[in-house]
Amino acid sequence: MSANALKTPAPGSVTMFSTSWCGYCNRLKAQMGREGIAFTEVNIEEVPEAVKFVMDANDGNQTVPTLLFPDGSSATNPSIGEVKKRLAA
Repeated sequence: MSANALKTPAPGSVTMFSTSWCGYCNRLKAQMGREGIAFTEVNIEEVPEAVKFVMDANDGNQTVPTLLFPDGSSATNPSIGEVKKRLAA
């Protein structure tokens, strides 16, 4: 899994870096599920390489959810509207 954890997601999908206890992560997962947005979840507590990516994207903080988009950009705790907008671009 670790080799695929940091791969750019397929068009129309995202990679979501999360933790098992993150309420914001659980809410966004549910929203993406309702909207039919495909995502791969990577628990940063289980994938050490993912911690570095999240910290690099968040000025050294382990802030989740952090999403990786197909264009290589990332967003921290985005709204479902922002996720949909960025995937449509």
